[in-house]
Amino acid sequence: MLCTNKTISKSFFGSSRGGEHFIVIEPDADLDLAGQIEDLERRYAAERRALGLAPGSAVFRRVFLSDAINQAKRVSESGLAMDEDGSPVALSLIQQPLLSRAKIALLAYHVDDPRGLRKKCLTPRHVLIERDSLAHLWTTGLCCGAEDAPIAVARQTRNVFDSLIAVVAGLGGTLRDNCVRTWIYVKDVDIFYNDMVASRRDLFTEQDLTAKTHFIASTGIEGACAHRYDIVAMDAYSILGLAPGQISYLNDFDYLCPTQDYNVTFERGTRIAYADRAHLMISGTASIDGAGRVVHPGDVLRQLDRALENVAALLRAGNATLNALMHLIVYLRDPADYWRIRTALAERLPDVPAVFVQGRVCRPDWLVEVEGIAIVGQEAPALPAF
Repeated sequence: MLCTNKTISKSFFGSSRGGEHFIVIEPDADLDLAGQIEDLERRYAAERRALGLAPGSAVFRRVFLSDAINQAKRVSESGLAMDEDGSPVALSLIQQPLLSRAKIALLAYHVDDPRGLRKKCLTPRHVLIERDSLAHLWTTGLCCGAEDAPIAVARQTRNVFDSLIAVVAGLGGTLRDNCVRTWIYVKDVDIFYNDMVASRRDLFTEQDLTAKTHFIASTGIEGACAHRYDIVAMDAYSILGLAPGQISYLNDFDYLCPTQDYNVTFERGTRIAYADRAHLMISGTASIDGAGRVVHPGDVLRQLDRALENVAALLRAGNATLNALMHLIVYLRDPADYWRIRTALAERLPDVPAVFVQGRVCRPDWLVEVEGIAIVGQEAPALPAF
């Protein structure tokens, strides 16, 4: 782990090729937008040099914005939109205001490969990373692009999933068999979340995603794209070429109930196993108990404790611990809770890069939600290499 003024990164190295690196950067909040973009790019370049990352190693960048309508175009025209060597990067631009007062922040994911990454831009929203028998599809910024008039939330939800389904099908896959993670952003989540959930539930049934098969690890949280009338936007991660036994699902019903118990359709966590490592995708997790009830209403610090207990339980189900977390995103309903939560998390997990944003959770009583990715080493030579 390397840490500078407002930069923190964490790396994983397995026994085979392919170090993985997660970098979080917050620029100087006292600068204007142009200055913050320049400061972020400077810090990012310095961190890549410190980590020894080769040009072309960037896979995914999520840029958190305080005002997407006015900022997204500026960021998409910056150096963040492509890698140093000109190769494509999956760039996610999402409005979730930073609680550090900065206008923007960056979460970046890099993969080192001595042979270089084979990257293809399939569409402006889909970047494919080909590695041996596997193809990793990173999808960002799916939305309707509604600028002139509102579109019903159910139709917007359908449209973003239909767009993903079409691209995955073009690669010979399906939503059920190949999509392993989604991030769904809902504007005014207190009002529109249930409409998104109902539409997704119907679509999943059509796609044979059920409690008897499986759902998809997901975060459904307040956020917005840069289009005025869009209510729903989505990022996703899919893997083509998966072998039997690579995917399993993380649960601990002593801590968390099945999501279908309260009529939503997502997995608490998904484990993707490789020959020398496993990735654990932890969905948005809040202070919930085994009966589906909100725990510690009104107490944000105790809710953080319970959310982390729940994450730890999910990680144990995948033979990992909280120390395996490579990054966290922390969503807070009330910005006034920021410093208490940041201090508490720094004491609990000081080496984990974390981004703190304002994002209301799907139930008003939930004051904080966390999500992240963990990586743990293993020896399973029969499985494909990462």
